[in-house]
Amino acid sequence: MPQAVMHVLLAIIVLDIFRDYVVKNKKEIPLHFIFIGGVAGLLPDIDIPIFWLVNNIMGIQVEWFHRTFSHSIFFPLIFLILSIALLKFNRRHSLLSAIISFGITFHLLLDSIFEGYIMPLYPLTSNAVGINLLTSFGLNEIVPGIDAIILILWLWHEEKRHKISDFI
Repeated sequence: MPQAVMHVLLAIIVLDIFRDYVVKNKKEIPLHFIFIGGVAGLLPDIDIPIFWLVNNIMGIQVEWFHRTFSHSIFFPLIFLILSIALLKFNRRHSLLSAIISFGITFHLLLDSIFEGYIMPLYPLTSNAVGINLLTSFGLNEIVPGIDAIILILWLWHEEKRHKISDFI
C-alpha cells in the first residue's frame, strides 16, 4: 500500500520531471508549487484525521468513511474546475489549483493501482475499482523499501541534473 511518503514523493518527482523536461522554465512552475503538489498528494487521506477527530475528540460515533468522497474523481475535479475558472483572472493561481488537482489525482491512481480500490464515482455509486498490484504479487512487505529506493533514485537524479551537493 502506498505510504504517505510515497504519495508525496512520487507527486513531487513527477511534477519536478515535468517542470525540468517539458516546461523547461523554472519561473513558470516555481519550486514551492512542486512542494504544494506533493502535499496535495496527501489530501485524499484527510478523511482519516477527520474521522479520528469526529470519533475520538468530539465523541460522535460515525462509520468509517475512508476512501469515500475524498477518493472519488469529484475531489480533484473541484480543483480542476477552480483552475479553469481562475484562468481568465489569475494564471498563477490557476496553475497552482491545477497542480493541486494533479497531486490529488496521483494519489487516487496510486491507491487504485497498489492498494486495491477506490470508489471513483462516490457518492453516486459505491462501486470500487482497482487492481491491487502489491497484494496480487505478494509484495506488501516491500512497500517501505520502495519509498527508500524512489527517494535514492530521485536524489541521484537531482544530483546529476542540478548538482544538489553544491548546496550542502
